[in-house]
Amino acid sequence: MIRVAILTVSDSCSEGQRDDISGQAIIAVLDKEKFEVCDKKIVADDKKAIEEELKNFCDNMGVDVVLTTGGTGLGPLDVTPEATISVCEKTVPGLGELMRLKGLEKTPYAVLSRAAAGIRKNTLVINLPGSPKAVRECLEMILDVLGHAVEMMLGGGH
Repeated sequence: MIRVAILTVSDSCSEGQRDDISGQAIIAVLDKEKFEVCDKKIVADDKKAIEEELKNFCDNMGVDVVLTTGGTGLGPLDVTPEATISVCEKTVPGLGELMRLKGLEKTPYAVLSRAAAGIRKNTLVINLPGSPKAVRECLEMILDVLGHAVEMMLGGGH
């Protein structure tokens, strides 16, 4: 069982002005027989707040994977990739590359995603887009490799 935490990055969701549909989309895509959602939080589009929650999930919760949603675009408040990279010890660029490449089959705007992925301690952090549709599509693109990624991260063979 892969233990997962979800972090939604959104000013409007954190202020209670909008429901967290993207975070719920992540839960809906994850197979409950393979993934256990241990925690789900919402933070504003603030680099320090994102970093603190990522550190908490990675350092204190013992989850295998943190999936973020939101803040991966080109807007002035989009800082999720920067927060992710700043707290991770290793980067895993192939996950973002795969989501952008496969996303191009659906929309030319996929190339504008700045989604990042990396490892902090024994936790894989992966940025997903903010829209529920894109969350579902991108998560489905990478689901097949998550088990192997976690196994390798924890010292398993290739």
